[in-house]
Amino acid sequence: MKIVTQCLVFLFLLSVTVTFAQVVDPQNVLIKNVQLIDRDDDTENVVVNILIRDNKVAIVTRDEIPVDNTSMAIDARNGFLLGALKIGEMPSFIILDQDPRKNFDVLLDTETHAVFAVHQGELRKNNLFEVVEDKAAPTEETRTSGWLAYTPPPMMLPTSYQDGDKWNQWQSKYVNGIFIAAVVLDRQRWLSQDDGSLQHFGDLSVFDGGEIRGFRFGAAGTINFDKPWFYSVAAATNAFEKGFDVTRDDDLTFFDYRVDIPLARGINMSVGKQKEPISMERLMSMVNLPMQERAAVSDAMLLSRNVGVLVSGGALNQRMTWAGGVFNDWFDAGQSFSESSSQMIGRVTYLPFISQDESNLVHLGFGARYTNAREGLQFLTEPEFNKSPLFVDTGDPFPANSAMQYNLEASWRKGPYWLAGEYVRTDVDSPTVGDPTFDGYHITGSWVISGEMRSYNRKNGLMRLVPVARSVYQGGWGAWELGVRYSTVDLTDGLITGGEMDILSLGINWWLSPIFNVNVNYRHIVLDRFGHDGTSDGINARVMVVLE
Repeated sequence: MKIVTQCLVFLFLLSVTVTFAQVVDPQNVLIKNVQLIDRDDDTENVVVNILIRDNKVAIVTRDEIPVDNTSMAIDARNGFLLGALKIGEMPSFIILDQDPRKNFDVLLDTETHAVFAVHQGELRKNNLFEVVEDKAAPTEETRTSGWLAYTPPPMMLPTSYQDGDKWNQWQSKYVNGIFIAAVVLDRQRWLSQDDGSLQHFGDLSVFDGGEIRGFRFGAAGTINFDKPWFYSVAAATNAFEKGFDVTRDDDLTFFDYRVDIPLARGINMSVGKQKEPISMERLMSMVNLPMQERAAVSDAMLLSRNVGVLVSGGALNQRMTWAGGVFNDWFDAGQSFSESSSQMIGRVTYLPFISQDESNLVHLGFGARYTNAREGLQFLTEPEFNKSPLFVDTGDPFPANSAMQYNLEASWRKGPYWLAGEYVRTDVDSPTVGDPTFDGYHITGSWVISGEMRSYNRKNGLMRLVPVARSVYQGGWGAWELGVRYSTVDLTDGLITGGEMDILSLGINWWLSPIFNVNVNYRHIVLDRFGHDGTSDGINARVMVVLE
């Protein structure tokens, strides 16, 4: 309770000093694909797009409306609107997920069937999600709207990142951009450990305490060619006890710098330091995940970022994505190209099932990664806690001719429920250590108990952040998510004794607003290494704030 109390006190102090934005600004929003019920015809409806600007209804039309400078565009998914739409007046209406003329029970249970509601310009409910892209208008302008790259910006953009009036944005004839930043604060406590764990590490309580988990900052925007290029640059300070890259001793780490170039419709190329195209969990931003940290198998065996060239696109009416790239970090590592390891990586995803309203879907993915291992190989990770010693570690880099890695991923998401799993396997060609094979997997479940639904990004086969229907700054309770995960990683094979670790995690996330999150994670850890087992338990509380 002491950990949670300290975080809530910090939360209160932040709420006094920071101004937060809403998920949907009711004063400036484009609502697409809304059905207006025809009072004279019980069978015919009109599908329209509604533009609300300066808290007044500006346009109601069947024609496409460009996103322009609205805070965001949301998709009503052919919901049925009840209410009055008077041009020049403040909006008051409700959008239902079923036709009330065909199912009268919808009107008796609006708590369940209302997906959007606004009264006199005040947002009361929002279970809709942001439009991924403008599919219906095949103009050059709409083809380049939105974030076209395979991997999203290194930090989540604020919901109003296209609003040119924001203080942290700049616009010019040649370059547009926005400054973004995020701070993450942790407070960790080890609850228990048995004799086996004490033999492995000694008293883990020496790692108890708080830390600035990280402070990241950067910029993202467009270079305004006829077909705009997108750029992103992000860095993290290493001035704290443990930064994002603990192997570096300099004051600043640039963990992303890349340019995204549209080659043809639906095909893009990214050049620079970026995430490798493998594993949904690795590609998603850490703040998008149900848990505070990635599963141990992902951190142990899949590299976070690398320098290279990536080409990506889609197929089968956006039910399939593909991406592939070639990477070598010689430039970032400050050594010659021949001294650095080279990698070839690819990923393919497919939606074998998706419902018409996209509220129910099944996702499958496969990734492969080859490295020539010129710098040797080493696999290691903490037990999904940042303030912790290494629990599994293959030791100093061992020589290898090459290594081949495989990643299988599967997800099922229905409304507020999401079940995901991944398997990772590494086959090492190294006769000197017995050609070891390492593997592991995780199974993760998420339930957004406040009812919001993660949207699915068809451009890259990733789940998006939990939306917030009504933030605490709108008089709501924000978004609440429960998470559970089981993960295992085995780094012992051949002559390598890196250890085998199993972790059961429980977590709760509270999104007070889209840029303010408080969460707590508990983990039970079982480690088998050097011939004996050890178990330990710990808890970590976190506060995250994103610049808006």
